[in-house]
Amino acid sequence: MLISNLEIIPGKEITQHLGLVQGSTVRSKHVGRDLMAGLKNIFGGELVGYTELLQEAREEAVERMKQQAQAVGANAVVNVRFSTSSVTQGAAELFAYGSAVILR
Repeated sequence: MLISNLEIIPGKEITQHLGLVQGSTVRSKHVGRDLMAGLKNIFGGELVGYTELLQEAREEAVERMKQQAQAVGANAVVNVRFSTSSVTQGAAELFAYGSAVILR
C-alpha cells in the first residue's frame, strides 16, 4: 500500500478514485509521562514521552486508514493529511485521512 501526501504518485496513473478513507486514535497521558513533562517544563527541553506518544498515535491512525483503504480495494492512499484535537483534558485524538485510489 503506497501512502503519499501528494495528490499523485510520480510515475503511476490513478485509474480509479474510491473515496475518503480515515483512521483515528485517542490517546491519553499517563502519570509517568506527566511527571517527566513537569520536570522538563521547569528545566526546558523536549518532552520525549509526549513525542513518543504522538508518534505511536500517528502510526496507529495511519494503520487504521490503510486497513480501511484495503477494505475498499485500494492499492494507495494519496493526499494524506493529519489532524489533532483535544477530546478532554489529558487526551487527544490523532486523525489521518486521504483519498483511496487504484494505481496502475
